[in-house]
Amino acid sequence: MLPEYLRNKATETGAVIDYRDWQIPLGRRFRALKLWFVIRHYGVEGLQHQIRRHVELAQQFAGWVKSDDRFEMAAPVPLNLVCFRHKGGDAPNQTLMDRLNRSGDLYLTHTRLNDRLTLRLCVGQTNTTGRHVERAWKRIQEEASKLGSASDRKIAGFTVT
Repeated sequence: MLPEYLRNKATETGAVIDYRDWQIPLGRRFRALKLWFVIRHYGVEGLQHQIRRHVELAQQFAGWVKSDDRFEMAAPVPLNLVCFRHKGGDAPNQTLMDRLNRSGDLYLTHTRLNDRLTLRLCVGQTNTTGRHVERAWKRIQEEASKLGSASDRKIAGFTVT
């Protein structure tokens, strides 16, 4: 019952309390109530505008991922969730996600697709704009460059300094 994107080391070791387990927000009826409040606040047209804008930003992000030789798309992007990965394998993807999440600049989740660690960027916060998504991509590129420079120094199992 615990999907991959909700799994993390802190939960598995018991280091944190997952309050999501103490309430009903992941249940169908509660989600419907939250949606009703969102529609009541924004109106149908306002909600449509938000969704369209988030999908557009996700498509833009996906385009950037496709144009970078270090990354690959892991799934189509029909809505606002972009599943992508560094071509270096699971270890670089885990390192990349850990570094970015620790930085506080952005937060990526993960899943497993075709038994490969996959990074997930979701555009969906109310105040997210193009500059936020662009900054997220720049930070991902910066950290990916650090990965590349570290792996380039390894030759035949030895680290070259």
